[in-house]
Amino acid sequence: MTMISLKRRLAEQRPVTAPGIYDALTGHLAEEAGFEAAYVSGAAIAYTRLGRPDIGLVSMAEVAETIALIRDRVSIPLVVDADNGHGNALNVQRTVRMYERAGANALQLEDQTLPKRCGHLQGKSIVSAGEMAGKIRAAVDARASEETLIIARTDAVAVEGIEAAMDRAALYAEAGADVLFVEAPRDIAQMEAINARLGGLRPLMANMVEGGDTPISTGEELGQMGFRLVIFPGGIVRALALTAQAYYHSLAAHGSNRPFSDRMLDFSGLNALIGTPEMLELGARYDARDAARGAAE
Repeated sequence: MTMISLKRRLAEQRPVTAPGIYDALTGHLAEEAGFEAAYVSGAAIAYTRLGRPDIGLVSMAEVAETIALIRDRVSIPLVVDADNGHGNALNVQRTVRMYERAGANALQLEDQTLPKRCGHLQGKSIVSAGEMAGKIRAAVDARASEETLIIARTDAVAVEGIEAAMDRAALYAEAGADVLFVEAPRDIAQMEAINARLGGLRPLMANMVEGGDTPISTGEELGQMGFRLVIFPGGIVRALALTAQAYYHSLAAHGSNRPFSDRMLDFSGLNALIGTPEMLELGARYDARDAARGAAE
């Protein structure tokens, strides 16, 4: 399957909705559901790999490994949460090189300090606008392909207010960012102001976090406002966590999965989902070829 150009796709009026994923299985499920792109969520990686909150604990190498494993299974574009680039401008360049080689099609960089925290947690702090602009320039210089998008995120709404956040985003566009992301606007009025001020500069990204600061809207509604990329980053973990919690409680209570069987795949169902029959058939084809070659010799 030929991968779409995310850069060209974001130039269209119809928004791209990218669900959050954190491994090859969730990436495969998102692709099978028909999504055009997926969002490799740093928060979701922290939740699932570490069982910890999104407070900057996940390393650059852990994310790069995750991207590579997802890319080996998934063919749709991957938008990757690159946090604050894991350091200064030189760290940003290494992050861009590593993630791009691993299979990222877009990298989201934010203007938080180290250690960063989830955009919808309180108590954030941010670097100067000039420092972040330099990091954006460094990211643009480091990418191997102009098809790899640099998404500039500002967390300034919670720290300096909406006007300052929009000023920062405009500066980041001047520095070369391909997509602008003003994180955690508080209401529809702020979201409309972001589009009025910045929509003519670059495609805009919106983040839907269940229980977060920003009102939840559909991708279509956000597209009508002017947003071109819409992510639902952590929803999959919240959904799976609730299901897993119920599963473990049921197993502990009943000593069997029978009461839960209508809420889970059986062995055959899971194998069908992940392509086990096809892989076994492929392996057998290679085995037969080797056997034929050996017989000929």
